[in-house]
Amino acid sequence: MGKDSTKGNDNVYFRARKEAAIYNERLFSREGAAELLGISVSTLADYELGNTKVVPVDKVVLMADLYNCPELKYGYCKHECPIGKQMPLATEAKGIEGIALRMIQKFDPEGLSEMKNSLVDIAADGIISDDEKPKLEAILRKLDDMAVVINEMKLVGEKALKG
Repeated sequence: MGKDSTKGNDNVYFRARKEAAIYNERLFSREGAAELLGISVSTLADYELGNTKVVPVDKVVLMADLYNCPELKYGYCKHECPIGKQMPLATEAKGIEGIALRMIQKFDPEGLSEMKNSLVDIAADGIISDDEKPKLEAILRKLDDMAVVINEMKLVGEKALKG
């Protein structure tokens, strides 16, 4: 594969390597990346072309670290792990401006106070009655939304701090 190869360009592992190649010239080629990852070129090609059904988790961690792309780990958890598929995880690093605004929106004091009051009402008697379940479902949805925006901020922060 030459430097100009576009096969696999819709694959998350390929895109992550190509983005990282801007900062590490050895990552422009599969040969260089495979050497740094300690795997064969054909194995890396299989990952990048989608020929490997599930990329081994240890290789995902290596690629995420080498490419400074923590979203590879989160994406693996969200799409491959049966437990992670059920979790509210962000799988891409978006712009910090949008994340910051969503954090301000999700964590506004009035909304948090309303959620707190609802939770106190639900928990007061130690029993979650049928009429309280819709309130609890709304709280859980809000917590999932908050978890995703927190996760997005962690992704952006990890990338920025690692450089």
